[in-house]
Amino acid sequence: MLRFLAAIMLVCTLLSPAVAQETAAEPRAETGGAQTLDDIMRRQAEQNVDDEFRRSATGDPAAAAPTTAPLGTLGGQSDPELWRALRYDTADVTTQTRGPAATTLIQDGGMWWLEFREGPLLIYGAALLAGTIALLALFYLIRGRIRIDGEKTGRTITRFSGVERFGHWLLASSFLILGVTGLVSLFGRKVLIPVFGHEAFSILAIGTKWIHNNISWAFIVALVIIFIFWVMHNLPDRTDLNWLAKGGGIFGGGHPPAKKFNAGQKLIFWSVIVLGTSISVSGLSLLFPFEINLFNATFGHLNDWGVTGWVGLDPLPYPLTPQEEMQYAQLWHAIVSLVLTAIIFAHIYLGSVGMEGAFDAMGTGEVEEQWAREHHSIWVDEMQGHELRQGKEA
Repeated sequence: MLRFLAAIMLVCTLLSPAVAQETAAEPRAETGGAQTLDDIMRRQAEQNVDDEFRRSATGDPAAAAPTTAPLGTLGGQSDPELWRALRYDTADVTTQTRGPAATTLIQDGGMWWLEFREGPLLIYGAALLAGTIALLALFYLIRGRIRIDGEKTGRTITRFSGVERFGHWLLASSFLILGVTGLVSLFGRKVLIPVFGHEAFSILAIGTKWIHNNISWAFIVALVIIFIFWVMHNLPDRTDLNWLAKGGGIFGGGHPPAKKFNAGQKLIFWSVIVLGTSISVSGLSLLFPFEINLFNATFGHLNDWGVTGWVGLDPLPYPLTPQEEMQYAQLWHAIVSLVLTAIIFAHIYLGSVGMEGAFDAMGTGEVEEQWAREHHSIWVDEMQGHELRQGKEA
């Protein structure tokens, strides 16, 4: 008899894993609506899990028990069902606080943003800036400073007026401050907190955030000023093709003829205008997240037009909560700012140590005539022809 019972127990032990697997593989309805082992394994493998069984399991208020019953005060919902409704934004929430985000008590859509911000954004952003500086240093070692080839005349030509230089330096100084404060905000947690500690960084972060938000208005004003003064001089023309073909004089020998702005300067100008405008708009969206919704409306239109389906992608997330809107705006703001910063590095290099006589254009507004003839010969001829005509009229 004992041997018989032992044999039965052994068989049950051997069969129990198979029974468990069959149970886990049963439809969710067979488990009373609870998640299955397959759900848990897929979530651990970072695979998509159909959470409709959770989303819809928020209780049935119509089946509410009387107030004298154990669940009556919850209106037919258990605690897990109530919190599940809050998580999926299906609960009927009322609050004295008025605002678009007041009723969003649980928002679990930000983990991807946090992981991207603390991972790829920092890594590739730092690599972009460091790589740009390294390439400019290498170019300087190979090419050296671009000198004035001909003999200096001692005569100068007015390159930029005082108002133009004011707009340029307002843009440059505000961008420099915004860049530094933005980098503190972006890299502070990873770089500065381990060095200075949380308390010191909190003071720095509060101060730089206040500066960043307020200096941004100067950047926007300066962007408008330089656009008004220089847009007509930066329209593309056929001379730009020749300049690009010769690489601004690197290939083919000699400086290609150019107007007031050559093709390289035009590329920088339009980069500043387009990327600077994008940074400004996304910054305004971060300052006024409930009034300016960039991505929510954009994603809605793209989904309506089926744009993502053209390239085989799923529809974009829509609608977005105010928190999700700010997450997309922050990433866009940071990425575009990093790209523009790399471009400005090249501009600063050429306007300072990279080219002899270039800084005078924005320093005093006056440039050596020989420098102007070598780099902007068409513009010099136009200016001197204009002066000659004025002299004859006088």
